[in-house]
Amino acid sequence: MSEQKRPEPKRLFIETYGCQMNVYDSERMRDVLTPLGYAIADKPDDADLVILNTCHIREKATEKVYSEIGRLRAHKERRASEGKGMTITIAGCVAQAEGEEIIRRAPEVDLVVGPQAYHKLPELIARAARKTGERLAADFTAQEKFDALPARAPDGVTAFLSIQEGCDKFCTFCVVPYTRGAEYSRPLADVVAEARALAEGGVREITLLGQNVNAYHGQSRGGSASFAELLDALAQIDGVERLRYTTSHPIEMTDELIGLHGSEPKLMPYLHLPVQSGSDRILKAMNRRHDAAFYRDIVSRLRALRPDIALSTDFIVGFPGEREREFEDTLQLVHEIGFASAYSFKYSARPGTPAAAMMGQVSEEAKAERLARLHALLSDQQRAFNASQIERVLPILVTGDGRMPGQKHGRTPYSQSVHFQDTQTENGEIVPVRILAASQNSLTGARLELAPEAA
Repeated sequence: MSEQKRPEPKRLFIETYGCQMNVYDSERMRDVLTPLGYAIADKPDDADLVILNTCHIREKATEKVYSEIGRLRAHKERRASEGKGMTITIAGCVAQAEGEEIIRRAPEVDLVVGPQAYHKLPELIARAARKTGERLAADFTAQEKFDALPARAPDGVTAFLSIQEGCDKFCTFCVVPYTRGAEYSRPLADVVAEARALAEGGVREITLLGQNVNAYHGQSRGGSASFAELLDALAQIDGVERLRYTTSHPIEMTDELIGLHGSEPKLMPYLHLPVQSGSDRILKAMNRRHDAAFYRDIVSRLRALRPDIALSTDFIVGFPGEREREFEDTLQLVHEIGFASAYSFKYSARPGTPAAAMMGQVSEEAKAERLARLHALLSDQQRAFNASQIERVLPILVTGDGRMPGQKHGRTPYSQSVHFQDTQTENGEIVPVRILAASQNSLTGARLELAPEAA
């Protein structure tokens, strides 16, 4: 008898847009779908299931989704002519915000899944195959989602761990409260158990994720655990050598949390702390709930406890009503504080947010000119920070092979990418590397024992 031919595996392609939370969500979608027999495809052309995991924060996010749907339509029609299928799924924040409109405008889309419902993907895909049931799943069920997700299989020595979702801050420019729902924090025991499992699987660095990650207040035996208490619990786990977190809000930087930055060596000296503007009037219009002096005070206290801490931040340029002198306030704040890296964007209106209806919308020309000036300053600071590492010996967490033969790649405590000559070090080791050169986005070094100066 001839051996029965095995069926070809189904192919899955996920395109991820936006923030680290979306990267985490895409990883968890893969975890949910792997038991169904899906193999990962490198491109969407020949995938049986294509998921666009979208972000609504970036400019023209919705238009980009429809543009991509148009490209996928052609692939779907071609596969149909070959007797094959393609299930197109739109996930993430654009799916949550624009779900009904996507269903109306794009009949080729089979599923629209909000960020709190992707744990239902196996059931939803089965319904789509039978052409039964609703095409839209956009419920706010964060607790149900986390309870339903399968155990994770670590991939590498670093990992994201989502501990909190949603937002109660209602910044006037932001859609997150409408697309992710109210703040929800996972129970402390659940987070610790997942972190312990990651460590047992070889993970050495964990980045905690949340829309307001430092607003964490998860259930614990004592009632409610603070974010600092969670970090302290995670630092006790054998195998976890480094802890990071993003994205944080200034008003949630408690005394306890600031103090932990000075006392816990596993908490890396790199903090992403968005400020958005240096103008008090603009910050008030944004409903940020802090002023520039409050932000400066946090930075001063952090640096008093941890002098080597490096800061990253976010800026929005051209918020409605922003005048030149208020933009100058932002430039002044950047000059005073000095950032290791930053993300800066032109303000773009999000439908349904209060800022979209505000008077004094800034012209595109003014926004572009201000963004260019801010970006130039921030780029100079990033290059200067990277250059300041030259000749320093830094502990580098090795994450994989480098870009050239005989090289390894790793991360500094400040999250900088480093390439260095080494053929013996294993992934997950932390080794001393002398930094020899710096560019805008990465460093080059030599393992201390190999550096000429160490001879």
